[in-house]
Amino acid sequence: MSEVVIAMYRPWDHANEEALKELIRQHNTTLRVEQLITERPALLLQGEDGTYLEIFEWLPGAAKKAHDHPAIKKIWKRMEELCEFAPLISLPEAEKTFPHFKPVDGVVT
Repeated sequence: MSEVVIAMYRPWDHANEEALKELIRQHNTTLRVEQLITERPALLLQGEDGTYLEIFEWLPGAAKKAHDHPAIKKIWKRMEELCEFAPLISLPEAEKTFPHFKPVDGVVT
């Protein structure tokens, strides 16, 4: 059974946001090329505190495979240098009944 994930990236420094968005693009592209995610279009959103939310759908068993995939691990390691992997509860929007986020176009497919 597939699963939808919300991966959240809170930049350490807003000066590196373009580099982080490029890594998110590489992440999404690599997941797609390596057939780890479904054909469902991914979303990239941004919270009021600057956190990026990448929403995509894993193929069955793919999340576990991604943790052993060299290209994915390399992207995640670089991401750790640019951002914190934030929990959903840490977003200011998590306290709202109907949270709103800004769409970020042109990064993920």
